[in-house]
Amino acid sequence: MPQVLDWQRVADPHAVIHYAVQSLRQGRTVAFPTETGYALSASGLAPEAVRLLRADDNGGPLTLAVRGPAEARDWAPAMSPLAQRLTRRLWPGPVTLLLEGGVENGLASRLSEEVRSRLCVNGTLRLAAPGHEALREVLRHLPGPLVFASVSGEGDEAASAERVMRMAGERVDVLVDDGPSRHARPATVVAVNRDAWQVIEPGVVSAEDIRQLTACLVLFLCTGNTCRSPLAEALCKKRLADRLGCTIEELPARGFQVQSAGVSAAGGMPAATEAASVARGYGADLGAHRSQPLTPELAARADYLVGMTSSHLRAVTDYFGHLGVTPRRLDPAGDIADPIGCAQPVYDECGRQIWRHLEGFLAEIVTGERPA
Repeated sequence: MPQVLDWQRVADPHAVIHYAVQSLRQGRTVAFPTETGYALSASGLAPEAVRLLRADDNGGPLTLAVRGPAEARDWAPAMSPLAQRLTRRLWPGPVTLLLEGGVENGLASRLSEEVRSRLCVNGTLRLAAPGHEALREVLRHLPGPLVFASVSGEGDEAASAERVMRMAGERVDVLVDDGPSRHARPATVVAVNRDAWQVIEPGVVSAEDIRQLTACLVLFLCTGNTCRSPLAEALCKKRLADRLGCTIEELPARGFQVQSAGVSAAGGMPAATEAASVARGYGADLGAHRSQPLTPELAARADYLVGMTSSHLRAVTDYFGHLGVTPRRLDPAGDIADPIGCAQPVYDECGRQIWRHLEGFLAEIVTGERPA
């Protein structure tokens, strides 16, 4: 019988984490709760324990648990922009990504041959970042990789600790019990090959939900999100729609989302009257704009973080640290000054600068190639 640790009633959760980490380091197996059931895990540095994750060699590939997108790139250094986008927007959560290409050049090359052969099948690697607090805390403290296999059964048979013990039997040394799982359905498995993706194992997150998250997100930044960044957002939408031959409303279906935010913005403020006037002159509309502050979640989802000045780029780095996407200025050669409080001609000149610099930027995001 496995040793059961009650996550719901334990007085000191850190003690559970410490014990689980020590057990994994000693080569024992630990069953953890996830959003979609329970996962039987082992340290990737313990081949004998990894061998126990599957009852036989026909049990299918194993999954590597990672803390987030940055660690995922260490294991799959050839990850495409699409794969990186999905890690930022779907993790932590009940989605496993099946990646191929470049796996042999990542950290998997340092694993033992036995573990590598069980984890990397036909040049592919399954990566997941489960959202349960216990498992995420273990990932923070465990030296080395964590390999796991979902404990599956008929219907929702893996949804409780009791059923895990019945199905996994003697393969489980320690079980962290957090009661029934949040979802009865399994995690969704998505295969990503460069700029193409496919759901190969349906689960909690639908294919339609994933499709909506694959769009390229351009996020313009300024200070208060009432002048420069909303104007850049509106003009970018206009120019991008014209370039693609579609309406602004159709941009998400064509794979693009454009938003704006402010590094020191208050929420819910309309665009400056002068900025709205500039937008109308280019055939764009700022009537529905409401300001929003930049948040870590919004910044992490962006594929392009485009600031108006160098100070905006420094603010993003200071506030949020490493995001996986490098902030940049719309004008690579200099700052676009804040027109707030100035006369209409100053706003007009600001609009001309933004419109001009959008030309090269749009050529880049549509083709995916940055000019030399």
